[in-house]
Formats: sequence, C-alpha cells, structure tokens
Amino acid sequence: MRRVFRAFHFSIKGLRAAFRKEAAFRQELLLVLLALPLALWLGDSGVERALMAGSAMLVLIVELLNTGIENVVDRIGPERHKLSGRAKDMGSAAVFVALVNAALVWGLVLAG
Repeated sequence: MRRVFRAFHFSIKGLRAAFRKEAAFRQELLLVLLALPLALWLGDSGVERALMAGSAMLVLIVELLNTGIENVVDRIGPERHKLSGRAKDMGSAAVFVALVNAALVWGLVLAG
C-alpha cells in the first residue's frame, strides 16, 4: 500500500508541475474540462460517451508524455542537436495526432 500512496503522490506532483509550467497543458486541460460534460450529454450510449471522453483524455496523456520528453532533452544540454530536435518534433507530432484522433472520434460520433 505504501508504494501505491507514493506513486499517487508522484503523479499529483507531476500534474501540478505540468499545470504550473506548461501553457499547452493548461489549454488542453481547459478543453478537456469542457469536453467531458459535453461527451456525457451528447453521447447516446455508454460506448459513445467513453469514446468521446477517452479521446479527449488521451490528448492530456500524450501532452504529459511530450512534456516529459522535452524536459529530458532539455536536461541533457542546451546545445542544438539533430536527434534532440527530432525527439521534440515527434513528441509534438504525437500531440497533434491525438488531437486529430479526438476530432475524428467526436465528428464520427456526432454525425452518427
């Protein structure tokens, strides 16, 4: 149980850091906080609600991972390197794909 509580503590610490330091996370969190009630209201079934809510939450998950990648790359050093840039670009691309996925899921469910 002690390990579970420590893991929970570190998770909350990470969420706080993302909220305080990352404008993109705050913006996406606002979108998710607006999207979740809409998903529950607009979805006609549990599956539709889960798809809409899950696709919105996935954006936050990917943003947290992208932020982690960016922080590790920045920690390694300030000098520019092709692989560092590629890692950051790929993390950004993952966020973009998650946003496209959310838009596609919402569009398909609502057109439905």
